[in-house]
Amino acid sequence: MTSLINVVGAAVVDSLEAPTRLLAARRTAPPQFAGMWEFPGGKVEAAETAEAALHRELAEELGVQVQLGAELESGNPVGWTLNERAAMRVWFAEVTVGEPQPLEDHDELRWVPLTDDHQVLGLPWIPADLPIVRALLDRVAAPA
Repeated sequence: MTSLINVVGAAVVDSLEAPTRLLAARRTAPPQFAGMWEFPGGKVEAAETAEAALHRELAEELGVQVQLGAELESGNPVGWTLNERAAMRVWFAEVTVGEPQPLEDHDELRWVPLTDDHQVLGLPWIPADLPIVRALLDRVAAPA
């Protein structure tokens, strides 16, 4: 049996303390996900912490540095199930340096208002990310 692929993602928001907007990223590949929206991020490499991987991925994909906030817990220690081979841990993040640009893996970025569930959920999210989006909306509506 192969080990689980560890993936990290960022719920990039305009403010960690009082988020009102979420940055969504539209995929360019693989073909089955091209044109769908997701949380930016990627695979954790060997000997890399999840947090370090997320900082690296956001620099590569968006050209930004961020401050990480709380993890959006899934109730499972490995994170949110993406498929039978991969799970993703997601953190809230706020941009501290740079302006997000679709540098790698994405062709468009869009800030969506967290005050409008229909606008956020109206984007065609990658199916595995949709439960995470719903959990994020619930979390922002009722902060811990």
